Formats: sequence, structure tokens, C-alpha cells
Amino acid sequence: MNNQFPNIRNPQSAIRNKMVTLKEGDKAPAFSAKDQDGNKVSLSDYRGKRVVLYFYPEDDTPTCTIQACNLRDNYSLLKEHGYEVIGISPDETKKHKKFESKFQLPFRLLSDPTHKVLEKYGVWDKKQMFGNHYMGVLRTTFIIDEKGIIRRIFLRPKNKAHAEEIIQVKMR
Repeated sequence: MNNQFPNIRNPQSAIRNKMVTLKEGDKAPAFSAKDQDGNKVSLSDYRGKRVVLYFYPEDDTPTCTIQACNLRDNYSLLKEHGYEVIGISPDETKKHKKFESKFQLPFRLLSDPTHKVLEKYGVWDKKQMFGNHYMGVLRTTFIIDEKGIIRRIFLRPKNKAHAEEIIQVKMR
């Protein structure tokens, strides 16, 4: 086992597969984190609601902004389909607040600088860019039903059309 990355049995495989250990049909792991306004938010606060829980690497970067703005631009449609949207990244609450304000994001952004929530969902993993290996967020979205069950996992969301792919999810 690699000591630098203890949660990865085969680091090369993790780089290629970017595997999340949770599966559709699993109970979504409970969590609490602070939002961009410093309020504590728990998944249990959303019991009885459908949740779009999307994990992204960093506020105000090109791809993360495209994804967030797609969700913003289609927020009313997502709400019509019964979804609540929550974004989570390792960024601090102040950075989330700036991101929210700059792009008028109508949903909560949760801060996870210690990676506890990211690790529970299996989205904090080894990544590679330009030959460099580092730990980072695997951009992933979980669709969670009213009972807290994961109904769909998007391992590679279509950032420019993410809301559209979410709306196509059939809730059982």
C-alpha cells in the first residue's frame, strides 16, 4: 500500500479510473459543513427533498465556474423538478461567498477544508496533471432522493449541460 496515499491500493489505477466507492442505491453518508454565510448545514436538513450534491475542485476557476453557472442558469427548472442544489469544495467560506456574489449563485456552497465530507463520498483522491501527482477533488455529482438514497452518480458531469443531465434522472 502506498503510504503517501493510504486510501489508494493501486495509485496508477486510481489515476485512470477515478473510482468513487459509493454506488447507486447506497444510503448517502451523513455530513455537516458550513455554507458561504457561515451557517452549519447537514444533509439531514434536506430529508424529504431531492438533492443535487455536487463536488468541485475550486471556486472561480474556468471549469468550476462553467458548471456552477449552468446550475444557476437552470436553477428554477431544477427547483420545478423538486431538486435542492448544494456545492461542496475544499475552499473556505469567505472564498465561497465571493464566488456566490460574483456569479449570483442561488444555492448553498459548503466548505470542506479538512476533506472529511470529500473523503466520505470518495471524491478526494490522487490526481495527475502534467506528470505531477497530487490530492484533489474528483468532480462528481450525487443525486440523492427524499429518503437519503443515492439514485444517480455522475462521475464526469457535462459541465456545460449538467442541469439538463440531472433533470433526465428518473427517480424510482
